Amino acid sequence: MLSHVSHLLPLELKRLLDGLPAEVKGQLEEIRIRENRPLEIAYSGQSRFVTPDSALRTDADHAVKPTAEQCRKLLERITNYSLYAMEEELRRGYITVSGGHRIGLAGRTILDGGSVRGIRGIGGFNIRIAREVIGAASHLLPKLLDRARATIGSTLILAPPQQGKTTLIRDIARTVSYGSWPGGESLKWRGRKVGIVDERSEIAACVRGIPTFDVGPRTDVMDACPKAEGMMMLLRSMSPEVLVVDEIGRLEDAEAIREASHAGVHVVATAHAYDIHDAKGRPELFKLIQEGTFAQVVELKRTPEGIMHRIIQLGGQQAAPQRNAEAQPQSLLSFAGRNRLEEP
Repeated sequence: MLSHVSHLLPLELKRLLDGLPAEVKGQLEEIRIRENRPLEIAYSGQSRFVTPDSALRTDADHAVKPTAEQCRKLLERITNYSLYAMEEELRRGYITVSGGHRIGLAGRTILDGGSVRGIRGIGGFNIRIAREVIGAASHLLPKLLDRARATIGSTLILAPPQQGKTTLIRDIARTVSYGSWPGGESLKWRGRKVGIVDERSEIAACVRGIPTFDVGPRTDVMDACPKAEGMMMLLRSMSPEVLVVDEIGRLEDAEAIREASHAGVHVVATAHAYDIHDAKGRPELFKLIQEGTFAQVVELKRTPEGIMHRIIQLGGQQAAPQRNAEAQPQSLLSFAGRNRLEEP
């Protein structure tokens, strides 16, 4: 996956990372570049520091330390040589580039009336590599169906960062849109109209409003739009049957989800939380769970054995933790790739 973002890197860092083992490059998830501090990568659920000879180590003593000039070149490339044009992204602390790859930024903030107006003196970058995994949802989706309405039930997916939430909901959107329903009589169900609110341009990876990931033929995407506003815009204009949204948690997100639910639209959403007990500590998530807005909650966990999930039916029935029997250890790509859905 290094090839997806290598064009952004200064030549010296690109050559260094090109020297990594092929299996590491193929499973690369994050590249953490910090000015004058050790270069770190994350892959297959583990992290390592990179030495000048492209070796990987758990200690930082002999790691490469990117220079100020290399960080400057990286910033110029990810902003297309125009910091001014990226003012809104800088205010939010990340930039999403073509392909849905999100680059987190750290530095000195600029305040305006107590609110963050931007970031200057940027010396930390986290390049998160997006990947399309066809079939990522195939093991889980049969357990999320609303058979009475012949569609997916409203679902809240919980996990800490970097557990595969976005990859999962992207594949759910694709499958529901195509109507590639798993198993038995549900194969006869038609595909549903799907609306994606893609505030960070990570789910569909749109370029000029056109998705570059396959999110299905019946899917409409509101790209680079605040979640709550985007949900309401789609409800008013595109008549979705299923809404898909990433990383909810604010009051306005909850209100938009309630509005969708009252309109008969099913919602598939993710949120940052270790488990449902953590989620209940976040007031707006707790209210949505308490009100029965979601039919089920899914907890995702990455373990050495693969991606684990637990489904909590909000009627009180709780499923035991389960693992895909064909999962390859520490590899979401292998896990999902061996469970591809066949189009009917």
